[in-house]
Amino acid sequence: MNYWLMKSEPDVFGIEHLKKMPKQTEHWDGVRNYQARNMMRDDMKKGDLVFFYHSNTEQPGVVGIMKVVREAYPDYTAFDPESKYYDPKSDPDKPRWFMVDVKYQRHTRRNITLAELKQYPELEDCPLVRKGNRLSIMPLNKQQWDFILDLENTD
Repeated sequence: MNYWLMKSEPDVFGIEHLKKMPKQTEHWDGVRNYQARNMMRDDMKKGDLVFFYHSNTEQPGVVGIMKVVREAYPDYTAFDPESKYYDPKSDPDKPRWFMVDVKYQRHTRRNITLAELKQYPELEDCPLVRKGNRLSIMPLNKQQWDFILDLENTD
């Protein structure tokens, strides 16, 4: 099993949106970074666990847990001129962008903030806290996953 963190702005698509979706499942579209696309396309597998991270908000942080329920397939929003994720260079016969489906598992007991995560030397190698990392999708190792998960029980 792999572990991930995926960022989204809560006013665009937050954990509450996912929870309210039919079957609490939705596609994760709009990824337009090649490195993040490659991880989603090549490495994300059905059953992988994902932290839902709210970004670009007053208190960015981990707010929930999702599970990958469908592996990568072409992101059809790239082909739709009406979509904000439209990419005229993407071709349905040779798609450039991909997405996965995720399913809501639960909220974390509290928002585990970025400021808090940056305080722990155990997470210094975590892509989220490294300077200059702006990817919306990032891998975590099992130790990082477990450490962050344990933080939800602290105040």
